[in-house]
Amino acid sequence: MKKVLILAVMALTMVFATEATAQDFSGMDKSPMDAAAYPSDYKVSDKVVRILYGRPQLKGRSLAELAKPGEVWRTGANEAPEITFYKDVNFGGTAIKAGTYALLTIPGENEWTIILHNQLNQWGSYFYKEGNDVARVSAAASTDGKSLEAFSIAFKEVDGGVHMVMGWDTTRVAVPITM
Repeated sequence: MKKVLILAVMALTMVFATEATAQDFSGMDKSPMDAAAYPSDYKVSDKVVRILYGRPQLKGRSLAELAKPGEVWRTGANEAPEITFYKDVNFGGTAIKAGTYALLTIPGENEWTIILHNQLNQWGSYFYKEGNDVARVSAAASTDGKSLEAFSIAFKEVDGGVHMVMGWDTTRVAVPITM
């Protein structure tokens, strides 16, 4: 009788424990998060910059539809990207203190305005306030023969520093960063 009671208690415990740990997980995000860093070698502990951002896809739409010229854009998908500088840098000609900032942009046909903003954890650019800008820099927009379906950010090492290169469709925008 004791054995039957013990087995019954164990069975009930297993049933309730299984139900307590059951979890529904959401599917894959349509615009997945990504990261880019300089230097990109994971063995290097002396990072200069890292950015976390969402990667929207064109999916038959135009860049101008998704990142409207002349309007503040979140520079990706979902939350505004967060860019962390691990040391003081010169970002597009402006001195920037080490820290984490939201990255927003204003796309243009020939030139983009790149904004470092102190309001973190913001969805998109819906709550953007110009008064929270830390810096605004201009960067030329160029075109490339290769179209990128997903918005992408990469760092390209150049003499004297690095360029943060943003690309989508055939548009490329590079912001110089020096240490």
